[in-house]
Amino acid sequence: MHRLALAAAFAITTPQAALAQDAEADFRELRDDVWEWTLDGSPSLATSLGDRRGDGQLSDPSMEGYDRRNMEAREFQQRLNSIDEAALPTDLRIDYALMARNFSDRLEAASFDQDRYITFTNRGGPQGAITSLPYSSPLFTAEDYDSYLTRLESYPEYIQSFIARSEGAIERGLTQPCGPMEGFEDRISGLIADTPEESVWWQAFDERPSTISEDRWDDIVARGRSAITEGAFAGLRTFENYYTQSFAPACRTDAAPGIGGTPGGEAYFAYRVRSFTTTDMTPRQVHDLGLSEVARIRAEMEAVAAEAGFDSREAFIEHLRTDPQYYPTDAESYVEYTRALAKEIDGWMPRLFGTLPRLPYTVEPIPAANAPGNTTAYYERGSIATGQAGIYRLNTTELDQRPLWELPALGVHEAVPGHHHQIALQQELDMHPLRQYGTFFTAFVEGWGLYSERLGIEMGLYDTPAKEMGRLSYEMWRASRLVVDTGIHALGWTKQEAVDFMLGNTALSPGNIDAEVNRYITWPGQALAYKLGELKIRELRSRAEEALGEEFDLRDFHDTVLENGAVPLDVLEAHVDAWIAGELAQ
Repeated sequence: MHRLALAAAFAITTPQAALAQDAEADFRELRDDVWEWTLDGSPSLATSLGDRRGDGQLSDPSMEGYDRRNMEAREFQQRLNSIDEAALPTDLRIDYALMARNFSDRLEAASFDQDRYITFTNRGGPQGAITSLPYSSPLFTAEDYDSYLTRLESYPEYIQSFIARSEGAIERGLTQPCGPMEGFEDRISGLIADTPEESVWWQAFDERPSTISEDRWDDIVARGRSAITEGAFAGLRTFENYYTQSFAPACRTDAAPGIGGTPGGEAYFAYRVRSFTTTDMTPRQVHDLGLSEVARIRAEMEAVAAEAGFDSREAFIEHLRTDPQYYPTDAESYVEYTRALAKEIDGWMPRLFGTLPRLPYTVEPIPAANAPGNTTAYYERGSIATGQAGIYRLNTTELDQRPLWELPALGVHEAVPGHHHQIALQQELDMHPLRQYGTFFTAFVEGWGLYSERLGIEMGLYDTPAKEMGRLSYEMWRASRLVVDTGIHALGWTKQEAVDFMLGNTALSPGNIDAEVNRYITWPGQALAYKLGELKIRELRSRAEEALGEEFDLRDFHDTVLENGAVPLDVLEAHVDAWIAGELAQ
């Protein structure tokens, strides 16, 4: 009887085990195929990883390329749907969930004309395809330079494909609103120098690599002059002419500039909210949450103003906006001050994290052509393969709009423990490269950046009322985004209504507020991710602290949050809950 029972059990479990093996093998094969497909479609990413398949190529901006990639994505989605997720081991289910969300999100986006035809914002356009090449390209060998120059030489063709697709936006009334795009043409023309040697691309020739002979180097430099003039400059002039003569005159002139006013815009914006936040929240729910957060933070700001000896929050903010003592006098000292502060913050990292990335970062100004009208700062990903450190980019224009009291919060967000720490660490984690390099969820990445600003409290960075108001202003800035972004795109707000709301609630300078509102208008939904991601991470930390009590370890919590790279918020929550349960079981 015992043998019969064993035989029966074997007969049942063996097919199930075989099915599980098949599911795992099928999934691993699919995951590898999707990664190869990702590299095929992202030549610059391939280059940054030392993969030569993308040498000399730019991405394909054409409508034909867009449709082809979406058709291929649908085929991958069908393969994924045929695999039983429940049969996969636990460590692969996160990969499955992320892949499923990415394909679903991509294909839903493709159902809207806005995604198909709106291809640039007031902050970035097709000039970005080559602007970062001097910083992101490996430049060690003659083959590296051949790839670099071939990309510059192919730029006019890239621009023609981009223009052909942009014509669809004009035909369908899906151009950007006029106001926020003012001065965009200057960002194009600003990259066209009088000579190749004065351009941003010439820095690639500042020093001859030891692997290249002098004769070969002379040929490369001569080709470089031609590639910059007939490639980069020619393509930029073509785009500038198209933008000023065709695209800009067709800009939208509606008083309410939101995407909700375009055909199908309400549904599109609702999709953007779900996509960027990785939640099922509606625009109205996000708006109401924003109003609640604004009220909470406003009360904290009032308390700080009183501590500083001012009768009201408004009086303290006016003092911070206008007193010259708080503002840099020149770009060089502004950058040096930021670098010194960054090194101070570096010293705190081992106390907050058990795992640190190898890749360092540096602080540099935003390139001059891209700085006017741009945001205060941003992070530029580095790569060990290309010899490029991460870069914390700082806007050194309009210094009377760049208060020093905001730099502590800005630094922990953009560099460490914010974007550089999280993104560099993700690149070095022991997981599939599709997760290391091919996955990006804004709610996680920007939510972590905003959460990192609160870590500045534990570092003691906000040691004056001005710096503490700077932190609260930055938090208020992200809370106001929930109100302003949804107000513009779902509730029919004008630009002035959005500006007035931010002037009345944040301590940001008027110049920064104008740039930010222009960004929200031309990039619907993206700004919502920051606050919602931060709130979720704070919620999970509170949950862990309450459950674990004295056994709570902040370094372990932070490592747990980051150990899967960027993930949707529901995946993060499930992972942290499992960690808490495991800690309790011990």
